[in-house]
Amino acid sequence: MDFKPDGILALEDGTIYHGRAFGCRKTVVGEAVFNTSMTGYQEILTDPSYYQQIVAMTTSQVGNYGTNSEDLESSTPKVQGFVIKECSPHYSSWRSEGSLSQYLEKHEIPGLEGIDTRALTKKLRSVGAMKCCLSTQDIDQKQAVALAQQWGGLEGVDYVKDVSSHISYQWDADGKDSMPFAIEGTNLTSHSARDKIFKVAAYDFGAKLSIFRKLKQHGFDVYVFPADSPPEAVREIQPDALFLSNGPGDPAALPYAHANAKTLINEYPTFGICLGHQILTHALGAETFKLKFGHRGGNQPVKNIETGQVSITSQNHGFASTRQELERCGAIVTEVNLNDDTVEGLRHKELPVFSVQYHPEAAPGPNDADPLFESFYNLVKQVKG
Repeated sequence: MDFKPDGILALEDGTIYHGRAFGCRKTVVGEAVFNTSMTGYQEILTDPSYYQQIVAMTTSQVGNYGTNSEDLESSTPKVQGFVIKECSPHYSSWRSEGSLSQYLEKHEIPGLEGIDTRALTKKLRSVGAMKCCLSTQDIDQKQAVALAQQWGGLEGVDYVKDVSSHISYQWDADGKDSMPFAIEGTNLTSHSARDKIFKVAAYDFGAKLSIFRKLKQHGFDVYVFPADSPPEAVREIQPDALFLSNGPGDPAALPYAHANAKTLINEYPTFGICLGHQILTHALGAETFKLKFGHRGGNQPVKNIETGQVSITSQNHGFASTRQELERCGAIVTEVNLNDDTVEGLRHKELPVFSVQYHPEAAPGPNDADPLFESFYNLVKQVKG
């Protein structure tokens, strides 16, 4: 196939990558980041934590199993743009309903293939996540660089309000959307029935649907609340527990979420993940900081300091919690990232509260952290008992 570049990725430092356009013809700006997952591109595209980011995949070929309507983590893609080495010209899966390019075009997301994603990843690792412009239109290179430089970035901006639910609702009341995947004729079965079902109030800061499915599968009735819901709204349903979800952007830019969490963790057993972990960090009185290039992919090693166990986890975040401040604020750091020693988990010394920086629902990714949902259920059961 002849290489005929008709799209560019321009970084804020003036670096230009040329590639072939697929998906929608469009010009967008955002933060350039990379993801090291081998599969699960549709879940990545629809993860609200990627809002305002242009995601580059490190795996060499993407799109070979197409797209479908069941592997969504939100109703539509949330990435600004998608960058890959090669978009598979063919797709094959008994579950597929269309190609990757068709899916992106339908949702007006531009894609770029044929660039050296290895070189791009090495640059982002050495320089850090960068502002960028992706264009699949006829645009001048200098103009593209200028657009990248003019973009405001993630720090200090509340992007949660753009992806959170605007209404409260009960997730999957009849349980049909939370059935574990199983192939007919196999012995793959759902989790055993619980002797008690607990009601959990889940703050939606940009939650992935797989998280709600996991909570439902592990014995919770899930009631979803918008990110800015006051404590009074949560108390009205008389929940047994509180859950703080993942989401995009800078956790320091969410003072209303910090204040609500600070109040409610004194009333309910609480579990937070990803952005929820960072919000809990602020609620306890500690701070967060921006990582150089973040953790994004399904192969992040995490060590539990208390047990010595190492888990391979799925992650997607660009900020982290300050360890010394957490320990001064009544928290115990329970887990660390083995790549850079950043905080990956905490629990409160006195309150029934814990959180992790990674994604235990792992969609996509390994299932090492799935027992955390069991731990949450047992914690609530212990408190309510």
